[in-house]
Amino acid sequence: MARDQDPSPAASQQLALRRRRLLQGAAALPVMGLSGLSFGQQFPTAKVNTTKLAVTDTEVTVGQLHSSSGTMAISETGSIQAEQLAIDQINAMGGILGRKIKVIKEDGASDWPTFAEKSKKLLVNDHCAAVFGCWTSASRKAVLPVFEKENGLLYYPTFYEGLEQSKNVIYTGQEATQQIIWGLDWGAKEKKAKTFFLVGSDYIWPRTSMKIARKHIETVGKLGTVKGEEYYPLGHTNFNSLINKIKVAKPDCIFAAVVGGSNVAFYKQLKAAGITGDKQFLLTLAVTEDEMTGVGGENFAGFYSSMKYFQTLDNPNNKKFVEAFKAKYGKDAVIGDVTQAGYLGPWLWKAAVEKAGSFDVDKVVAASPGIELKTAPEGYVKLDANHHLWSKARIGQGQPDGSFKVVAESAELIKPDPFPKGYQ
Repeated sequence: MARDQDPSPAASQQLALRRRRLLQGAAALPVMGLSGLSFGQQFPTAKVNTTKLAVTDTEVTVGQLHSSSGTMAISETGSIQAEQLAIDQINAMGGILGRKIKVIKEDGASDWPTFAEKSKKLLVNDHCAAVFGCWTSASRKAVLPVFEKENGLLYYPTFYEGLEQSKNVIYTGQEATQQIIWGLDWGAKEKKAKTFFLVGSDYIWPRTSMKIARKHIETVGKLGTVKGEEYYPLGHTNFNSLINKIKVAKPDCIFAAVVGGSNVAFYKQLKAAGITGDKQFLLTLAVTEDEMTGVGGENFAGFYSSMKYFQTLDNPNNKKFVEAFKAKYGKDAVIGDVTQAGYLGPWLWKAAVEKAGSFDVDKVVAASPGIELKTAPEGYVKLDANHHLWSKARIGQGQPDGSFKVVAESAELIKPDPFPKGYQ
């Protein structure tokens, strides 16, 4: 149509329709902007950060403090990955109170004094609103005085011995009643175990766990007798003398809390000595899918782990989680118990911050009890007033391909009891 020609009626209608659509689109743009602004205005920085945390109008800073080097890296790498995945997902949803999460990563290097030093940096220098970190109880005990002194907030993702409850820590793993005691009861009932040989790495978590186990076996639970108890330094790789002692003792159950890189040597040497899952009942507190990458499914096949989560759990939440994890870290990536517990940390923090309408630690802590995660890969969890999670307990049997077959599960969520009577 020539420029000086009048458009036909039909053409005029089309032009008018296009103009209306353009105007409608233009009108919608300011609304979208205003919506974001109004959300920000609801939570101004001065209101959501009264304690000089690293919170701006657009960003909130958190810390990650794990061992990405040293003997514990085999176990802690999964936690680093899962926490980052949760943070990425939260950021993709718009962040928390209109602010994207910025992460400062520090390496505890499997060294407890380094953990303490790095925790102080994250709280005092970086003013992190929360820290996701630690694995061993030794590292947690090293940083705890710093978090309590500086009023920081730590999300701790590991199963542990219990006997602790700090206002500055949210414990997203299981404590003794949800792992040690439940696992031993299962072994006594289902495997008819009456004699036990206890073995662990030589630091606070295995020693305290075995103290609880011995009390349960001999006194509280009256399951039977302990035929031996041995500990070895972190990173230890020669278990021949231990294996000889086990052969002499002939226990119904080897109850193990060997951690980190030592697991690789321990299970390879057990197999070489003919102590295998088809001949010997072994229940561990410290082998998940993460450790299996080093241990090898062929060396652990037939043995059992007491955990609350296994990658093979069949529920919609877990299928989504596993898919997202593998999409980010590769199809061969594996997910263990602590990895999943690590993933819960940022989501629990997000829920508490939003409930509190603030990043201030005291307000977040006050808002935390009763928070539920219906989307947890393990199924469902609830945060108790004692800062621990209600979770189910599970037993997984190691498979030759490095996975676990879930063979037992508690009927209900187990209320966390970090100070069980008779075990202190």
